[in-house]
Amino acid sequence: MTPDPRWVRLSRLSLLGMLGLWMAQSLLLTTVGAGMVGVRYNNALGLHKEDLQPGLHLELLGVHRVWRLPSHYLILDYTEDRALSIRTKDNNTVVVDISIPYRIKRGEAWKVMDAGNHASDGNGVYRFQRFAEETATSVLREKIAQLPSEDFYNTARRLAVAASTLKALNEKLAAYHLEASTVLVRATFFRDEYETQLATIQFNEQQKLLDGAKRVVAEQRQELDNFEQQSAALAAAKEQSWVGRIAELDRAYQVGFMDTGDDQTPGAARRLMEALSEEQRAQYVTRAATVFGVGEERITDGHLLGIKNVDAESVEYSLRVVAQADAISSRLEAEGVARIAKLQGAYEARINQLLGSPAGRAYVAYNVAEKIKFADDLLFQSSDGIPSVLRLGEFARQLMGR
Repeated sequence: MTPDPRWVRLSRLSLLGMLGLWMAQSLLLTTVGAGMVGVRYNNALGLHKEDLQPGLHLELLGVHRVWRLPSHYLILDYTEDRALSIRTKDNNTVVVDISIPYRIKRGEAWKVMDAGNHASDGNGVYRFQRFAEETATSVLREKIAQLPSEDFYNTARRLAVAASTLKALNEKLAAYHLEASTVLVRATFFRDEYETQLATIQFNEQQKLLDGAKRVVAEQRQELDNFEQQSAALAAAKEQSWVGRIAELDRAYQVGFMDTGDDQTPGAARRLMEALSEEQRAQYVTRAATVFGVGEERITDGHLLGIKNVDAESVEYSLRVVAQADAISSRLEAEGVARIAKLQGAYEARINQLLGSPAGRAYVAYNVAEKIKFADDLLFQSSDGIPSVLRLGEFARQLMGR
């Protein structure tokens, strides 16, 4: 099967394009990796005074050359075998474990190359790294030596010296276009005999701090106790005040403001209140408003009289009205009974009168005759020879009282 000429041409073009890109990258472009900064040197024009950030950059083969320097932090470690041995201000020897992170200043990598400090030895160490180590060692020996032995366990003093050391170090590293972020003093070691003495001193200092803390706690406890006592006294005073206030309110609610003296009869307080003048009533209203803590417009007769007086009036009114009602009820009941008896007597007399008339006697006889029953078998026997069933007229006259 013969391949399609179009696919053949397309494949050739693709290969040529990929080859062209590879040659362009090899001859025209270069890559600056992450964590690095590039510096371009032109064989004709010299150093390009601008840092190249990570990414693809122009590098013409035979014309340009791009140098790569680290842009991340590098660490100066004075630890273990490389720890600094420093003579302190009081002529004591101390071994200090220190770490210093530093880096090339942003935008000044080309200055490092311009100074010739970008070259590296066979171990991959740049010249600016050696300068940084020498400068840091010099500054550390100068600044750390200012501390007396006892200040090494004083955190505030040690941090202050570390801050001043960092400042002095950055002033000297600026000449190499470098900057340090911190001076971290991780550990200090004295001679064994001095360590023992130092531990005792530290223990005493800690004991002093503990005693000071205990004293502060005692003072705060005393202040707290005083505050609690004052609060208790104030609460007691407030409680007494409120007890009196509640008692006054209770008396005002229960008894009111009308002083009836020896007159304890129900309604005495209301009679006294009704007898007050406008001025006297206004005085009572003002006093009641002050006691209850409300506006004078809200004071009513109930506030002035009190619950007990109103209750007494209510009970007296209830008893009086009930007694009057009971008396009226009894009288009306007696009159009703008398009227009913009178009517009953008149009714019975009228009945007797009606029953005594001929029509009444006939009515009675009719009712009696209706209840008379003859035997089913008539024997027609009688003492006078005439059967009783034949003497109905005589029966009627007897029943009618004739």
